[in-house]
Amino acid sequence: MTTIKADRELLIGLLSISDRASQGVYQDQGIPALEEWFERALRSPWRTVTRLIADDQASIERALIELVDALGCQLVLTTGGTGPALRDVTPEATLAVADKLMPGFGEEMRRISLNFVPTAILSRQLGVIRGQALILNLPGQPKSIRETLEGVKAADGTVLVNGIFAAVPYCIDLLGGPYVETADEVVKAFRPKSALRPAPKD
Repeated sequence: MTTIKADRELLIGLLSISDRASQGVYQDQGIPALEEWFERALRSPWRTVTRLIADDQASIERALIELVDALGCQLVLTTGGTGPALRDVTPEATLAVADKLMPGFGEEMRRISLNFVPTAILSRQLGVIRGQALILNLPGQPKSIRETLEGVKAADGTVLVNGIFAAVPYCIDLLGGPYVETADEVVKAFRPKSALRPAPKD
C-alpha cells in the first residue's frame, strides 16, 4: 500500500508547445492560464517549473524527461500540439517517454470539450505515467484549459460533467506523491474514503 505523505510541495511542470510563441511572434497564453488556474484551485503547497518550446518531437521528449527525471515534477501539463496538423506531435512525444498509458484522461478531455465545440473530436490529448509522474496533454487555449480541468457546470455552479483534475490528486497519491488538496468551488478532488486524510483540528 502506498503511504500518502502530507504537506509536501507539489512540483508541477508546465510545458507550452508552440512554434510561433517560442519564436516570440506572439505571447504564450497556456502557461499563464495554468498558473492562474492553480492559484484558484489548489489549497496545498505547490510551485511550477515552466518551459516554452517549438513543435518538435525530439525537443518535447527532452523537455518531458528533464521535467520528470532531472527536476522531479510529480505532475506535468503540456499545452498545444495535440491536433491533426502535420506539426502537431505532442502526443507522439508523450507516448515515446511513457511507462504507462492512462487512456481515461484523453477520453474524458474529449467528452468535456464536445459539450462546447464539435471539433473536439479532432483532439488527440492523452495522459501517461512516467516513473512517479503523471503527464497530461491539455488544449492550448485558456478557455479550453479551464473547461477541461474544471468540467461542465450549470449556471448555478452545479457540476454536470466532472473535469479531469477531480481525479488527479488521487492519482498522485497512488504514485507516492504529495497529498494535494483543492478548492471545492473550483474543482472537488475525489478520493475513496480509505484515502482521505483527516481534516486538521482547530
